[in-house]
Amino acid sequence: MQPSDFVQFDSDQARLGQLLFFDPILSGNRNIACATCHHPEHGSGDGLSLGIGEGGTGLGPDRLPGEGDTRIIKRIPRNAPALWNLGARDVDVMFHDGRVSVSDIYDNGFDTPAQEWLPEGLNSILAVQALFPMTSQFEMAGNPKENQVAGAAHDRIDAVWPILAKRVRVIPEYAEMFEAAFDDVNDPLDITITHVANALAAFEGTEFQSYDSPFDAYLAGDPAALDNTQQAGMALFYGKANCSACHSGPLLTDQDFHALMLPHFGPGKTRQWDPIVRDVGRMGASDRLEDAYRFRTPSLRNIALTAPYGHNGAYATLEGIVRHHLDARAGFEAWRADMVQLPDVPWLASGDMLPMQDLRERARLASQLDLPSQDLSDPEIAQIVAFLNALTGTKSVMGRLGRPDAVPSGLEVP
Repeated sequence: MQPSDFVQFDSDQARLGQLLFFDPILSGNRNIACATCHHPEHGSGDGLSLGIGEGGTGLGPDRLPGEGDTRIIKRIPRNAPALWNLGARDVDVMFHDGRVSVSDIYDNGFDTPAQEWLPEGLNSILAVQALFPMTSQFEMAGNPKENQVAGAAHDRIDAVWPILAKRVRVIPEYAEMFEAAFDDVNDPLDITITHVANALAAFEGTEFQSYDSPFDAYLAGDPAALDNTQQAGMALFYGKANCSACHSGPLLTDQDFHALMLPHFGPGKTRQWDPIVRDVGRMGASDRLEDAYRFRTPSLRNIALTAPYGHNGAYATLEGIVRHHLDARAGFEAWRADMVQLPDVPWLASGDMLPMQDLRERARLASQLDLPSQDLSDPEIAQIVAFLNALTGTKSVMGRLGRPDAVPSGLEVP
């Protein structure tokens, strides 16, 4: 990969997006920012299998579920996706279930939960993606009756965004920065959620670019960039183990959807009117039965920094998820609750593992599997893990703008 593989974002917009990314002003109760669940210190994730969203306190694996009337009432149903290289021009699908994708279905360039109500002028799929956590009750919006944003989210999805845009534009420092960064903003009243999303995309798309790993150096002609174990792992990855069948190309993902038979736990991402707790993956967005239990292939760049692994963080280690890929049925049967990274939430604990006790749902989940079994020895598995570690960037993982000391709203920076 190289700079030309990425959307070229404006640097002034990126600096503005940096502040917005770390500013809780975009959440309903002004208590959680984008960075809370996608923090540079945690590989652009949160280090949790299932995150603690609105109502929680703290950061990363030490985040707590809150207390009293404002405590969380549900875990985030899926693992927080890493943000590495999402500004690449080839990226055309977002979220574990692909519910945001490049498409002409609504004549606005994208297929999203907002359908025809998606705001105009969004400069990339990364900007489109940035809009939706703001509308999610358990991620950023908050619970009904707690704030105006949460109330609007239960009316119609696009009712949320004007409220948040107004919050931003009435802050003088933000207004001045928007006027300086966007040619079509001459007055604070010109600032819309499109400008907010485009600024967030500019930050994320530049801050989390990473293509300077030992693997990249090896491909560029430095044979010493990978040691013998990593080179053996690379040979297995592209050969006998056939990992590259799905993890292909510069981003190491086919951006397609596959059923991995990962164990299900937590609240699940249920569809409307779904009578049981489950997560049917891509089918939840497409409504096609053939998409049941299939999830988007993640990029493997910086994968060693982004544990836990799987759409729900079912495995806390790289070795664990690699072994599952090699024999998913055995992994499914042998999986234990202590393999995940879940903060203790006493009032939710009794339901955390209930889905795995539903025999019919287990059978349905186990009926979909796209991974052929592979017979690899323990040393070969160790070689693959070593190669995956060689996909970690060097200077790039330190970011470019980093974490600001303060944000214009005056709220606490995560």
